[in-house]
Amino acid sequence: MNLSEAQEGKEYIVKGIATEDEELDAFLFSLGCYSGEPVTVISKRKGGCVVSLKDARYNMDTDLAQAILI
Repeated sequence: MNLSEAQEGKEYIVKGIATEDEELDAFLFSLGCYSGEPVTVISKRKGGCVVSLKDARYNMDTDLAQAILI
């Protein structure tokens, strides 16, 4: 399951990142998005979602949310 399929308001644990792009991998790691970290979908919007990660909120587009496995 990926982050774009998550329910709003429910906490999930990041299982991994499904991308071959090393820059994207490094970017997500710098946000604190890596295996074992909790993540919560605050709200879903057309074309993406707002997530809470490491006491911060981020707006992610659908492609980025689909790369985060939960």
